[in-house]
Amino acid sequence: MLIDTHCHLDFPELAKDRAGVLARAKSAGVGRMITICTEIEKFAAIREIAESDENIFCSVGAHPNHALDEREFSAAEIAALAAHEKCVAIGETGLDYHYDRAPRDFAQRVFRAHVAAARETGLPLVIHTRDADADMAAILAEEMAKGEFKALLHCFSSSRALAEKGVELGLYVSFSGIVTFKNSHELRDIAKDLPLDRLLVETDAPFLAPTPYRGKTNEPAYVAQTAKVLAEVKGVTVEELARITTENAMTLFSKMPPLPA
Repeated sequence: MLIDTHCHLDFPELAKDRAGVLARAKSAGVGRMITICTEIEKFAAIREIAESDENIFCSVGAHPNHALDEREFSAAEIAALAAHEKCVAIGETGLDYHYDRAPRDFAQRVFRAHVAAARETGLPLVIHTRDADADMAAILAEEMAKGEFKALLHCFSSSRALAEKGVELGLYVSFSGIVTFKNSHELRDIAKDLPLDRLLVETDAPFLAPTPYRGKTNEPAYVAQTAKVLAEVKGVTVEELARITTENAMTLFSKMPPLPA
């Protein structure tokens, strides 16, 4: 069984055929999925999707590219929303210096509020980071020194240095379809050297469909292809990779109920 630890079932590309998306995921061996919040003011809709199926869970948070699209939420407010039984993570949140859609000092403040919410709730922080490796590493180290919290670097495509710093701080690293792309040699090399007990798989659907589905709408079923390539990179069977990444997901997202025997 696989767990798609990061998808966006509320996005229109998937919402228009959600029943089909879920059926195809089940057929591909995807037993659970986490639909990720990108705007806190839309959390109610995310929560409803999670409530609709026993195998769907959710997060609450503000994506850095949407930080200016809504009011600034406090850590306490985020934590209060996260109390919902199907909410298993805080985020996605982080820093995006590629698009720079929010002033960097503001984006960092919003990110730190999410860190505080993760620390308060004990839920893992889902981190988006793009072209912000140095600041991300520095903030993570500083915040971890204030008090430990769980976190993952989602859809990882950053530097080896950030991956290694994340693992050093106790974070998990999640790989998406990017790791299957023909030119992602450096990313596969990073994945090869990271410890298996810190790896997760995801789709980030509807974006970043893995090879051979590039150019199509991504969906949770396709996480199986990412797992296949990651297994090849790590030199293990697909079954072993699925077992380990599922165990890792259950450890990190510990609010999820145990898997059926």
